[in-house]
Formats: sequence, structure tokens, C-alpha cells
Amino acid sequence: MLEKIQDRFTESIQVQIAAAELLPHKLSESAQRMQECLLRGNKIIVCGHGRSYANAEMLVSHLLHKYELARPSFAAVLLQFDGVLASVAAHHNELAQLYRKQLQAVAKEGDLFVSFSPIGNEEAVLNAIHFAKNEGLDIIAFTSILNDHTNGLLEDQDIEIAMPSTNEARIVEGHLFCVNLLCELVDHLLFS
Repeated sequence: MLEKIQDRFTESIQVQIAAAELLPHKLSESAQRMQECLLRGNKIIVCGHGRSYANAEMLVSHLLHKYELARPSFAAVLLQFDGVLASVAAHHNELAQLYRKQLQAVAKEGDLFVSFSPIGNEEAVLNAIHFAKNEGLDIIAFTSILNDHTNGLLEDQDIEIAMPSTNEARIVEGHLFCVNLLCELVDHLLFS
């Protein structure tokens, strides 16, 4: 049991070390895009699927309330996947369109769309990314090296934060670290 625990710590640390080499420029650019979006008076719209829904909720919570710095709330919207909304979508076999429909209802020109897709084949997220592309929204996509499906939708101006792992748990952990860091960077950019 102790060996298994040690192995998981080692695996997590190795993913973080690899991410530290690959992602700093992408995270810096993402923080700047978020800052620009908010300064324009636009909003950050976020979705995540499966385990990543919690990371999407965390990002929106940090933006709406605070991360570490006491400050005004930032405009952020979480695309929902719970309660009656998800139940009705499932009943009508429309789960794959759930985020796209919400995005269509709330997105305006100049908004920023942030998606969490750790495995890269989450159809509801892919449909929302496709819609965001058609609407000309800026996109920040949290993915992994399992990103073949997402990769086909993103363009050069989009930002992909791809965790260097194939283990979903390590990917989600890495994304959460990046969420916290992004919120710290945005606070720093806007209030330092």
C-alpha cells in the first residue's frame, strides 16, 4: 500500500515537472487573454465535463468571488451540467448539445470560452468548442496529450493547455493547479 501511495506522488510530481517545462508561455498568454476580456467588459464562459466539471466550477468561483485578493467580482459564467437541465437533456437524448445550447444563449462577441476536456473526446465539450469557433470567440482549451479530437477544432489563435499525461486523474490535478495559477496571474495583472 505504501509503495502504491509513493508511486502516485511520484507520478503526480513528474507530470507537474513536465508541465512546468511545457506550459508557462501558454499560461501567461491565457492570463493576458482573460485580463483583456475582462477589461473590455466581456465575460469568461466556462464548461467542463465529467471530473473536469469541478475544475470549471472552481475557475468560475475564483473569478466571481475571489482567489486570494479581495477585489470586485469578475464576469464569469459556468455552463451547467446538473439538476433538471441535465435530466431534461438526457431525457431528450441531447446531452451532446447541452453546453452548445447554453453557450448559444449567453455568448456575445468578445467573450472568452474556456473548456476542460481531459480525455479530448467529450462530445458535449467538442460541440461547444465548435460553436465557439463559429461565433469567433477566443478559446482556452484545457486538454491533455489525448487531444486528437480537440486539436482538430482549435486554430493558431486559440490557446491549448495540454497536460503531459494520459492518466485522467493526473490531468485533472494538473488542470486544477493551472486554474489556481491563472487566477493568481489575472489578479496580479489587474491589481498590481
